[in-house]
Amino acid sequence: MAGVGKLLKQAQKMQKKIEEATQALFDEKIEVSYGGGAVKLVMNGHSELKSLELDPEFLKEDKAAVETALLAAFTEATEKAKALNKERMQAATAGFTLGGMGM
Repeated sequence: MAGVGKLLKQAQKMQKKIEEATQALFDEKIEVSYGGGAVKLVMNGHSELKSLELDPEFLKEDKAAVETALLAAFTEATEKAKALNKERMQAATAGFTLGGMGM
């Protein structure tokens, strides 16, 4: 049964690391600028949009151009947030094994 106790301790350590990583992702800032700075946005590591700035001159462009730029900036930020989230979670679970299987 000593193996089970060791496994439980390992799982508790991993859980703590996951909780710490999850909390830290709320504080991460992913900044994206698109269209030469016409669109600027900040997202956290959980893909939550925190701020959005639009250049007033950019708003004079046609509706489709503004929508395209907003969508592109949001998509880029979301992809970066997902990659950061995955990286942090993999780091939190690194080294944890379950019956010879890596997590």
